[in-house]
Amino acid sequence: MPDPADEVVQFTSDLIRIDTQNFGAGQPGPGERVAADYIAARLDEVGVDCAVYESAPRRTTLVARWEPEGTDLSLPPLLLHGHTDVVPAVAADWTVPPLSGAVEDGCVWGRGAVDMKDFDAMLVAVVRDRQRTGRAPRRPIRLVFTADEESGGVQGAVWLARHHPDAVADCPEAVGEVGGFSLTIDDARLYLVQTAEKGLAWMRLIVEGTAGHGSMRHLDNAVTELAGAVHRLGRHRFPARLHPAQRAFLEAAGEALGVDITADTVEETLGRLGSISRLVAATMSDTVNPTMLEAGYKVNVIPGLASAHVDGRFLPGQRDEFVAAITELIGPKVRLEMVNEQPAVEADMASALVGAMRQSLAPHDPGARLVPYLLSAGTDAKAWDELGIQCYGFTPLKLPADLDFTGMFHGVDERVPVESLQFGCRVLDTFLDLA
Repeated sequence: MPDPADEVVQFTSDLIRIDTQNFGAGQPGPGERVAADYIAARLDEVGVDCAVYESAPRRTTLVARWEPEGTDLSLPPLLLHGHTDVVPAVAADWTVPPLSGAVEDGCVWGRGAVDMKDFDAMLVAVVRDRQRTGRAPRRPIRLVFTADEESGGVQGAVWLARHHPDAVADCPEAVGEVGGFSLTIDDARLYLVQTAEKGLAWMRLIVEGTAGHGSMRHLDNAVTELAGAVHRLGRHRFPARLHPAQRAFLEAAGEALGVDITADTVEETLGRLGSISRLVAATMSDTVNPTMLEAGYKVNVIPGLASAHVDGRFLPGQRDEFVAAITELIGPKVRLEMVNEQPAVEADMASALVGAMRQSLAPHDPGARLVPYLLSAGTDAKAWDELGIQCYGFTPLKLPADLDFTGMFHGVDERVPVESLQFGCRVLDTFLDLA
């Protein structure tokens, strides 16, 4: 009988080799169909049926209902979800080819190794093993592998939640990314569970001016007006606000470090922890970053239109205040267009499901301490939140203390230790008995 510890490594490698790079709206790449078919085939081999949903050709989301004999059908189902698309990778920047799925130096390498084909593989390996050995989960499970998460989920989770809500709407809770990985501080090992994430506001700034000859004096220059607005946004610092999940993380980290961490000292203190400090700093306040500029077509022609795109992220409960601040900063001559807005989400840190996570870690890492945290980025949780589903990030990985794990999300030389994958399978297996 296949060993899930071996299968999870193979599945992670295989999924990485399937090109699912997502280049964004208008140029999405090869799509997720091949990856969805691969997962469906692995589940079908053990008798788990899957349904395929496509928002567009090859933009494929897979849904499986897993409730074998022995499952307590009186309990509400739990949604376990992962996405199969990945951000693009420039091969020349990598030590190991990003679509190789190579197993070297004790790690599986490639784009998606941590974001998030590792969790996809862990789910498949654990479900297959339990199905083969007749070990039902405590409650019904919905397995969902989505398209398009790396471009806001518009053709994946968002589309599924709006067009086929019946596929997951009976799930009161969901577990996916980004959390569950360990952070070692001196002798303490914290496992970060995402219980909240910032809202997303991708905005376009538009300025209409008077076109004219570049040699003339020109007081109604769209480029000048736009440049001023972009500069003000890029230099602005929003006030620090501690969300309860953020406060809980800082208290745990401070205890491990033997210091009190305040809003004023967080970046300096957590700098000792490597790239995780950047993630924590980004969740101390709202943020906005200009990312794209568009104007003009010839050096001696003043354009009549100039635009910019900015990436805004706001804390739970801060949406209206955030938009008001942006509007004031850009000024009355700049029109604000919301291109993609998704809500901030937060879940109960004291829920029974978090308790089950804590219990599932204990037998596999007795020194583990579960700690909630607030994610600066976004996940498919935003789509499930529309249906009233409480969402958590819990991809359990016991990591080497010196591995810059968070730096590999969308980074080069993305890789996951083989032992961490196997650890995650053992924890997930226990979790399915407790959740």
